[in-house]
Amino acid sequence: MASRAAPLVFPALSRHTATVIFVHGLGDSGHGWADAVQLWQRKHRLDEVKFILPNARVMPITVNGGYPMPAWFDVKSLGASSNMTLDERSRDTDEAGILESRAYLYSLIQSEVSQGISSDRVVLGGFSQGGAMSVFSGITAPFKLAGIVGMSCWLPLSHKLKEFIPGTNFNQDTPIFMGHGDADPTVLYEWGTATEQRLKDLNYDVNLETYGGMGHSACMEEFEDVESFLVSKLPAKGSA
Repeated sequence: MASRAAPLVFPALSRHTATVIFVHGLGDSGHGWADAVQLWQRKHRLDEVKFILPNARVMPITVNGGYPMPAWFDVKSLGASSNMTLDERSRDTDEAGILESRAYLYSLIQSEVSQGISSDRVVLGGFSQGGAMSVFSGITAPFKLAGIVGMSCWLPLSHKLKEFIPGTNFNQDTPIFMGHGDADPTVLYEWGTATEQRLKDLNYDVNLETYGGMGHSACMEEFEDVESFLVSKLPAKGSA
């Protein structure tokens, strides 16, 4: 199995009382989101937050003819070209890869807990494939999180989600922020809205923000919305 580069870490600017783990998309790396972290830190409303940007393993990607690239799980087909539904996309998924990456993300959270940060002071989020990992891992986590962020993503394994939700549904009430461009040609906007509806049907606290004309990317308005979400879910505790 391919080795994994260590995460990129941005220490808290003051006392460390909370952590955000932000997961990159297919073919990217933690460094690809360094500018976003610096953007979120610029107003000094998140000074007590440590940011961890993990790196995926490099693996062969089926849809790219087996060409290896950083990925949290294999992508077997683009799906967007054939207008797959969310559940059709979900069935065409590398379940083993998803579960292996989920275990890795949980290990990062447990490491924070071992350093004295309660899991309910941790937000798990990501973009595209990383957002898919964050939403799935967050709602199926065996511990309470402060919040979940999914940018331009979908819910993997949606057709069998209930199999993965723990008996004690720790994150039933955990706020979930989703953002999606309505012109996304890669992860269809309809997958985002279907994900929101599926989660609402299961009584999760989810809200999808739509960004008009945006493709498979992020915009300043979305970055500001995510920052506001993080500030609201990880308020500063101040000095001990």
